[in-house]
Amino acid sequence: MTTAIEFRDVTKCYGNVRAVDGVRLQIEAGEFFAMLGPSGSGKTTCLRLIAGFEAPDSGQILLDDNAVTALPPYERDVNTVFQDYALFPHMTVLENVAYGLRVRKVSRAEQQRRALEMLALVKLDAMAPRRPHQLSGGQRQRVSLARALINQPRVLLLDEPLGALDLKLREEMQIELKNLQRRLGITFVFVTHDQGEALSMADRIAVFDRGRIEQLDTPRGLYTRPNTAFVAKFVGGANVIEGALAQRLAGGASHDAPAFAVRAENILLGDVRNSAATDVMRCEGTIVDVQYHGAASRYQVRLSSGELLTAAAPDSIHQAHWRVDSAVSLSWSRDAVMPLQAAAASNST
Repeated sequence: MTTAIEFRDVTKCYGNVRAVDGVRLQIEAGEFFAMLGPSGSGKTTCLRLIAGFEAPDSGQILLDDNAVTALPPYERDVNTVFQDYALFPHMTVLENVAYGLRVRKVSRAEQQRRALEMLALVKLDAMAPRRPHQLSGGQRQRVSLARALINQPRVLLLDEPLGALDLKLREEMQIELKNLQRRLGITFVFVTHDQGEALSMADRIAVFDRGRIEQLDTPRGLYTRPNTAFVAKFVGGANVIEGALAQRLAGGASHDAPAFAVRAENILLGDVRNSAATDVMRCEGTIVDVQYHGAASRYQVRLSSGELLTAAAPDSIHQAHWRVDSAVSLSWSRDAVMPLQAAAASNST
Protein backbone atom coordinates (compact mmCIF):
# COMPACT_ATOMS: atom_id res chain seq x y z
CA MET A 1 0.00 0.00 0.00
CA THR A 2 1.04 3.59 -0.57
CA THR A 3 1.32 6.13 2.22
CA ALA A 4 -1.43 8.77 2.25
CA ILE A 5 -0.22 10.76 5.30
CA GLU A 6 3.12 10.86 7.06
CA PHE A 7 4.32 12.72 10.14
CA ARG A 8 8.08 13.04 10.50
CA ASP A 9 9.01 14.09 14.04
CA VAL A 10 6.20 16.65 14.20
CA THR A 11 6.03 18.92 17.22
CA LYS A 12 3.48 21.62 18.01
CA CYS A 13 3.57 23.80 21.14
CA TYR A 14 1.11 26.27 22.62
CA GLY A 15 3.19 28.32 25.01
CA ASN A 16 4.82 25.84 27.39
CA VAL A 17 2.44 23.01 26.43
CA ARG A 18 3.72 20.45 23.91
CA ALA A 19 0.41 19.51 22.32
CA VAL A 20 2.16 17.24 19.80
CA ASP A 21 5.54 15.91 20.87
CA GLY A 22 7.78 14.52 18.13
CA VAL A 23 5.12 12.32 16.51
CA ARG A 24 6.18 9.89 13.77
CA LEU A 25 3.25 8.31 11.95
CA GLN A 26 2.28 6.74 8.62
CA ILE A 27 -1.32 6.31 7.44
CA GLU A 28 -1.87 4.10 4.41
CA ALA A 29 -4.02 5.06 1.42
CA GLY A 30 -7.57 3.74 1.73
CA GLU A 31 -7.22 3.09 5.45
CA PHE A 32 -9.81 3.88 8.11
CA PHE A 33 -7.46 5.26 10.73
CA ALA A 34 -8.49 6.42 14.22
CA MET A 35 -6.72 8.79 16.58
CA LEU A 36 -7.91 7.92 20.08
CA GLY A 37 -7.19 9.56 23.39
CA PRO A 38 -8.54 11.70 26.21
CA SER A 39 -9.08 15.45 25.96
CA GLY A 40 -5.77 17.27 25.59
CA SER A 41 -3.87 14.22 24.34
CA GLY A 42 -2.92 15.80 20.99
CA LYS A 43 -5.20 13.89 18.60
CA THR A 44 -7.26 16.89 17.42
CA THR A 45 -4.13 19.00 17.02
CA CYS A 46 -2.73 16.28 14.72
CA LEU A 47 -5.93 16.42 12.67
CA ARG A 48 -5.66 20.21 12.38
CA LEU A 49 -2.04 19.87 11.32
CA ILE A 50 -3.07 17.50 8.51
CA ALA A 51 -5.81 19.91 7.40
CA GLY A 52 -3.45 22.89 7.47
CA PHE A 53 -5.40 24.78 10.14
CA GLU A 54 -2.25 24.69 12.30
CA ALA A 55 1.43 24.73 11.36
CA PRO A 56 3.99 22.55 13.19
CA ASP A 57 6.85 24.15 15.09
CA SER A 58 9.17 21.45 13.75
CA GLY A 59 9.04 18.33 11.63
CA GLN A 60 7.39 17.56 8.31
CA ILE A 61 3.90 16.55 7.16
CA LEU A 62 3.54 14.70 3.85
CA LEU A 63 0.43 13.89 1.81
CA ASP A 64 0.95 11.28 -0.92
CA ASP A 65 4.72 11.63 -0.37
CA ASN A 66 4.60 15.38 -1.04
CA ALA A 67 5.61 17.82 1.70
CA VAL A 68 2.63 20.04 2.57
CA THR A 69 3.90 21.57 5.81
CA ALA A 70 3.90 25.08 4.32
CA LEU A 71 0.76 24.72 2.18
CA PRO A 72 -2.51 26.47 3.16
CA PRO A 73 -5.64 24.33 3.70
CA TYR A 74 -7.18 25.08 0.30
CA GLU A 75 -4.13 23.63 -1.47
CA ARG A 76 -4.37 20.27 0.33
CA ASP A 77 -6.52 17.49 -1.11
CA VAL A 78 -8.37 16.93 2.18
CA ASN A 79 -11.78 17.83 3.59
CA THR A 80 -12.95 17.96 7.20
CA VAL A 81 -16.21 16.96 8.88
CA PHE A 82 -16.74 18.67 12.24
CA GLN A 83 -18.81 17.68 15.25
CA ASP A 84 -21.19 20.63 14.83
CA TYR A 85 -21.79 19.87 11.09
CA ALA A 86 -21.39 23.60 10.12
CA LEU A 87 -24.24 23.51 7.57
CA PHE A 88 -25.55 26.76 6.09
CA PRO A 89 -29.04 27.25 7.61
CA HIS A 90 -30.30 29.47 4.77
CA MET A 91 -29.49 26.87 2.09
CA THR A 92 -31.35 23.73 1.16
CA VAL A 93 -29.76 20.33 1.69
CA LEU A 94 -28.96 20.16 -2.03
CA GLU A 95 -27.37 23.62 -1.99
CA ASN A 96 -25.29 22.74 1.08
CA VAL A 97 -23.91 19.64 -0.59
CA ALA A 98 -23.23 21.44 -3.88
CA TYR A 99 -21.47 24.38 -2.20
CA GLY A 100 -17.93 23.09 -2.82
CA LEU A 101 -18.64 22.74 -6.54
CA ARG A 102 -20.17 26.20 -6.62
CA VAL A 103 -16.97 27.67 -5.16
CA ARG A 104 -15.03 25.89 -7.92
CA LYS A 105 -17.27 27.50 -10.59
CA VAL A 106 -18.72 24.17 -11.76
CA SER A 107 -21.83 24.56 -13.94
CA ARG A 108 -25.16 24.65 -12.16
CA ALA A 109 -26.39 21.51 -13.93
CA GLU A 110 -23.25 19.60 -12.92
CA GLN A 111 -23.58 20.87 -9.35
CA GLN A 112 -27.11 19.52 -9.09
CA ARG A 113 -26.27 16.17 -10.73
CA ARG A 114 -23.27 15.45 -8.49
CA ALA A 115 -24.98 16.75 -5.34
CA LEU A 116 -27.92 14.40 -5.93
CA GLU A 117 -25.47 11.53 -6.47
CA MET A 118 -23.79 12.30 -3.14
CA LEU A 119 -27.14 12.54 -1.36
CA ALA A 120 -28.16 9.18 -2.84
CA LEU A 121 -24.88 7.72 -1.56
CA VAL A 122 -25.81 8.74 2.00
CA LYS A 123 -29.47 7.79 1.42
CA LEU A 124 -30.82 11.35 1.66
CA ASP A 125 -31.73 12.23 -1.95
CA ALA A 126 -35.39 12.58 -0.92
CA MET A 127 -34.37 15.31 1.55
CA ALA A 128 -32.72 17.54 -1.11
CA PRO A 129 -35.26 20.43 -0.90
CA ARG A 130 -35.32 20.60 2.90
CA ARG A 131 -33.43 23.01 5.17
CA PRO A 132 -30.98 21.75 7.82
CA HIS A 133 -33.36 22.59 10.70
CA GLN A 134 -35.90 20.15 9.21
CA LEU A 135 -33.50 17.21 9.59
CA SER A 136 -32.59 14.96 12.50
CA GLY A 137 -29.09 14.98 13.97
CA GLY A 138 -28.13 11.83 12.08
CA GLN A 139 -29.46 13.26 8.81
CA ARG A 140 -27.52 16.50 9.28
CA GLN A 141 -24.39 14.44 9.87
CA ARG A 142 -24.94 12.62 6.58
CA VAL A 143 -25.42 15.93 4.74
CA SER A 144 -22.13 17.14 6.23
CA LEU A 145 -20.44 13.97 4.98
CA ALA A 146 -21.90 14.36 1.49
CA ARG A 147 -20.72 17.97 1.31
CA ALA A 148 -17.21 16.96 2.37
CA LEU A 149 -17.06 14.11 -0.15
CA ILE A 150 -18.44 15.87 -3.23
CA ASN A 151 -15.03 17.27 -4.22
CA GLN A 152 -13.61 13.72 -4.05
CA PRO A 153 -10.78 14.42 -1.60
CA ARG A 154 -7.93 11.93 -1.18
CA VAL A 155 -8.34 12.18 2.61
CA LEU A 156 -11.42 12.82 4.75
CA LEU A 157 -10.78 14.11 8.28
CA LEU A 158 -13.51 13.52 10.86
CA ASP A 159 -13.26 15.49 14.12
CA GLU A 160 -15.44 13.64 16.66
CA PRO A 161 -18.36 13.76 14.19
CA LEU A 162 -20.66 11.51 16.24
CA GLY A 163 -20.24 13.27 19.57
CA ALA A 164 -23.54 15.20 19.34
CA LEU A 165 -25.66 12.13 18.56
CA ASP A 166 -27.51 9.90 21.00
CA LEU A 167 -26.30 6.34 21.57
CA LYS A 168 -28.57 4.63 19.03
CA LEU A 169 -27.77 7.14 16.30
CA ARG A 170 -24.05 6.89 17.06
CA GLU A 171 -24.16 3.13 16.64
CA GLU A 172 -26.09 3.45 13.36
CA MET A 173 -23.68 6.07 12.04
CA GLN A 174 -20.66 3.92 12.93
CA ILE A 175 -21.98 1.27 10.55
CA GLU A 176 -22.84 3.88 7.90
CA LEU A 177 -19.41 5.50 8.07
CA LYS A 178 -17.53 2.22 7.78
CA ASN A 179 -19.67 1.03 4.86
CA LEU A 180 -19.28 4.41 3.13
CA GLN A 181 -15.51 4.34 3.51
CA ARG A 182 -15.33 0.82 2.08
CA ARG A 183 -17.41 1.80 -0.95
CA LEU A 184 -15.41 4.94 -1.72
CA GLY A 185 -11.92 3.70 -0.82
CA ILE A 186 -10.99 7.14 0.54
CA THR A 187 -8.59 7.47 3.45
CA PHE A 188 -10.58 8.33 6.59
CA VAL A 189 -8.84 9.81 9.63
CA PHE A 190 -11.24 9.71 12.56
CA VAL A 191 -10.57 11.53 15.84
CA THR A 192 -12.44 10.36 18.94
CA HIS A 193 -12.15 9.94 22.69
CA ASP A 194 -14.64 7.03 22.55
CA GLN A 195 -12.74 3.74 22.46
CA GLY A 196 -15.88 1.86 21.41
CA GLU A 197 -16.15 3.95 18.23
CA ALA A 198 -12.48 3.43 17.40
CA LEU A 199 -12.54 -0.32 18.05
CA SER A 200 -15.67 -0.89 15.96
CA MET A 201 -14.66 1.12 12.87
CA ALA A 202 -10.91 1.55 12.47
CA ASP A 203 -8.41 -0.61 10.61
CA ARG A 204 -5.69 0.76 12.90
CA ILE A 205 -5.71 3.02 15.94
CA ALA A 206 -3.10 5.39 17.36
CA VAL A 207 -3.64 5.88 21.10
CA PHE A 208 -2.46 9.33 22.19
CA ASP A 209 -1.47 10.59 25.63
CA ARG A 210 0.19 13.92 26.44
CA GLY A 211 1.06 14.64 22.82
CA ARG A 212 2.68 11.29 22.12
CA ILE A 213 1.58 7.98 20.63
CA GLU A 214 1.45 5.34 23.35
CA GLN A 215 0.66 2.54 20.92
CA LEU A 216 -0.34 2.09 17.28
CA ASP A 217 -2.02 -1.20 16.43
CA THR A 218 -5.12 -2.90 15.09
CA PRO A 219 -8.22 -2.78 17.32
CA ARG A 220 -7.73 -6.43 18.29
CA GLY A 221 -4.04 -5.86 18.94
CA LEU A 222 -4.73 -2.92 21.25
CA TYR A 223 -7.35 -4.84 23.19
CA THR A 224 -5.49 -8.13 23.54
CA ARG A 225 -1.89 -6.86 23.66
CA PRO A 226 -1.76 -3.40 25.26
CA ASN A 227 1.82 -2.20 25.65
CA THR A 228 1.41 0.12 28.62
CA ALA A 229 -0.79 0.64 31.66
CA PHE A 230 -2.31 3.71 30.04
CA VAL A 231 -3.42 1.78 26.95
CA ALA A 232 -4.69 -1.17 29.02
CA LYS A 233 -6.87 1.15 31.11
CA PHE A 234 -8.02 3.48 28.32
CA VAL A 235 -8.90 0.77 25.81
CA GLY A 236 -11.33 -1.55 27.54
CA GLY A 237 -10.69 -0.54 31.14
CA ALA A 238 -8.42 -3.45 32.09
CA ASN A 239 -7.22 -4.08 35.63
CA VAL A 240 -3.56 -3.05 35.96
CA ILE A 241 -1.62 -4.98 38.60
CA GLU A 242 1.84 -3.87 39.68
CA GLY A 243 4.18 -3.57 42.63
CA ALA A 244 3.83 -5.90 45.61
CA LEU A 245 0.56 -7.42 44.36
CA ALA A 246 2.12 -8.31 41.00
CA GLN A 247 5.05 -9.86 42.81
CA ARG A 248 2.81 -11.93 45.08
CA LEU A 249 0.51 -13.14 42.30
CA ALA A 250 3.43 -13.97 40.00
CA GLY A 251 4.89 -16.12 42.76
CA GLY A 252 8.39 -14.77 42.26
CA ALA A 253 10.98 -13.52 44.70
CA SER A 254 11.86 -10.41 42.70
CA HIS A 255 10.91 -7.06 44.19
CA ASP A 256 10.67 -5.71 40.63
CA ALA A 257 7.99 -8.03 39.28
CA PRO A 258 6.72 -6.62 35.95
CA ALA A 259 3.31 -4.99 35.85
CA PHE A 260 0.55 -6.78 33.98
CA ALA A 261 -3.08 -6.29 33.03
CA VAL A 262 -6.08 -8.59 33.03
CA ARG A 263 -9.49 -7.88 31.51
CA ALA A 264 -12.54 -7.87 33.77
CA GLU A 265 -14.26 -10.50 31.61
CA ASN A 266 -11.33 -12.88 32.12
CA ILE A 267 -11.63 -12.80 35.91
CA LEU A 268 -13.73 -15.54 37.49
CA LEU A 269 -15.72 -14.52 40.52
CA GLY A 270 -16.34 -17.21 43.12
CA ASP A 271 -17.17 -17.90 46.71
CA VAL A 272 -14.15 -17.94 49.03
CA ARG A 273 -15.01 -21.39 50.38
CA ASN A 274 -15.03 -22.87 46.85
CA SER A 275 -11.87 -21.22 45.50
CA ALA A 276 -9.36 -24.05 45.29
CA ALA A 277 -8.52 -23.74 41.57
CA THR A 278 -4.97 -24.54 40.52
CA ASP A 279 -2.64 -23.08 37.87
CA VAL A 280 -4.31 -19.71 38.15
CA MET A 281 -3.58 -16.37 39.77
CA ARG A 282 -5.91 -15.92 42.71
CA CYS A 283 -6.75 -13.36 45.36
CA GLU A 284 -9.63 -12.56 47.69
CA GLY A 285 -11.49 -9.44 48.61
CA THR A 286 -14.81 -7.78 49.37
CA ILE A 287 -17.36 -6.52 46.87
CA VAL A 288 -17.73 -2.73 47.20
CA ASP A 289 -19.96 -2.04 44.18
CA VAL A 290 -22.16 -3.95 41.72
CA GLN A 291 -23.11 -2.44 38.35
CA TYR A 292 -25.84 -4.18 36.38
CA HIS A 293 -25.41 -3.93 32.57
CA GLY A 294 -28.16 -6.23 31.36
CA ALA A 295 -26.32 -9.20 29.86
CA ALA A 296 -23.58 -8.93 32.48
CA SER A 297 -22.77 -7.32 35.81
CA ARG A 298 -19.50 -5.71 36.86
CA TYR A 299 -18.22 -6.20 40.39
CA GLN A 300 -15.69 -3.92 42.02
CA VAL A 301 -13.73 -5.85 44.62
CA ARG A 302 -11.44 -4.32 47.25
CA LEU A 303 -8.53 -6.56 48.20
CA SER A 304 -7.23 -6.68 51.75
CA SER A 305 -4.05 -4.96 50.51
CA GLY A 306 -6.16 -2.04 49.29
CA GLU A 307 -6.19 -2.55 45.51
CA LEU A 308 -9.47 -2.31 43.64
CA LEU A 309 -10.12 -4.87 40.87
CA THR A 310 -13.11 -5.23 38.55
CA ALA A 311 -14.61 -8.56 37.45
CA ALA A 312 -17.41 -9.06 34.93
CA ALA A 313 -19.82 -11.98 35.07
CA PRO A 314 -22.61 -12.88 32.61
CA ASP A 315 -26.04 -12.52 34.12
CA SER A 316 -26.58 -16.25 33.53
CA ILE A 317 -24.06 -17.09 36.27
CA HIS A 318 -24.84 -14.18 38.60
CA GLN A 319 -25.25 -15.33 42.19
CA ALA A 320 -27.90 -13.56 44.25
CA HIS A 321 -25.62 -13.55 47.32
CA TRP A 322 -22.88 -11.59 45.46
CA ARG A 323 -23.78 -8.26 46.99
CA VAL A 324 -21.90 -5.31 48.41
CA ASP A 325 -19.84 -6.47 51.44
CA SER A 326 -19.77 -10.11 50.23
CA ALA A 327 -16.40 -11.86 50.51
CA VAL A 328 -15.38 -13.34 47.16
CA SER A 329 -12.41 -14.89 45.40
CA LEU A 330 -11.00 -13.64 42.09
CA SER A 331 -9.06 -15.94 39.79
CA TRP A 332 -7.82 -15.92 36.22
CA SER A 333 -5.74 -18.10 33.97
CA ARG A 334 -2.12 -17.15 33.48
CA ASP A 335 -2.88 -17.13 29.76
CA ALA A 336 -5.13 -14.10 30.37
CA VAL A 337 -2.23 -12.04 31.73
CA MET A 338 -1.05 -9.19 29.47
CA PRO A 339 2.51 -8.07 30.36
CA LEU A 340 3.03 -4.30 30.31
CA GLN A 341 5.95 -2.07 29.45
CA ALA A 342 6.82 1.35 30.80
CA ALA A 343 5.14 4.37 29.19
CA ALA A 344 6.05 5.04 25.54
CA ALA A 345 9.58 6.37 25.29
CA SER A 346 9.40 7.35 21.63
CA ASN A 347 6.89 7.92 18.83
CA SER A 348 8.40 5.51 16.32
CA THR A 349 5.73 3.62 14.40
